This record gives sequence, structure tokens and C-alpha cells, in this order.
Amino acid sequence: MAENTKRSVCLNINGITGMLIATLLLLSILATLVTLAIKTERANATNFYDPAPIVGSLDNLKAHSVDNAKFAFQPVK
Repeated sequence: MAENTKRSVCLNINGITGMLIATLLLLSILATLVTLAIKTERANATNFYDPAPIVGSLDNLKAHSVDNAKFAFQPVK
């Protein structure tokens, strides 16, 4: 019986062609992720997190008080 040496499910891509396809695929993934990161950074550059509602009112807190809930973690405007 002859041994089955052709076990490839898809195309049999080896050598320089396979290396170029893998390199192009990785570079396209990198370009996509960098583009998405830049878009996210630009969108959030003017919409930064403002901790003033939490930090600004911590002076009024007592160690054990039920009123502490109204000072902590207020929703963003």
C-alpha cells in the first residue's frame, strides 16, 4: 500500500509564495489594528474621563456613613 503524503486540505503553498502571503496577511492585520487604534484615540481625545464628581466630593465623606453612596461613582454627564 502506498502512503498518503498529500495531506493538505487547501492549496499546497510552500516556499516564497507562502511566506509572502503570510507576510501580507500579517501586515494587513497590523495596518487594520493601527487604523482602528488611531480612530479610537481621536474619538476619545476630546471625550476624556473626568474624575471630578468622585474626587471633588471626597472631602465630605465620613468613615462609616450611609450617605457615602451619593458621592461615589456618579454617571458621566
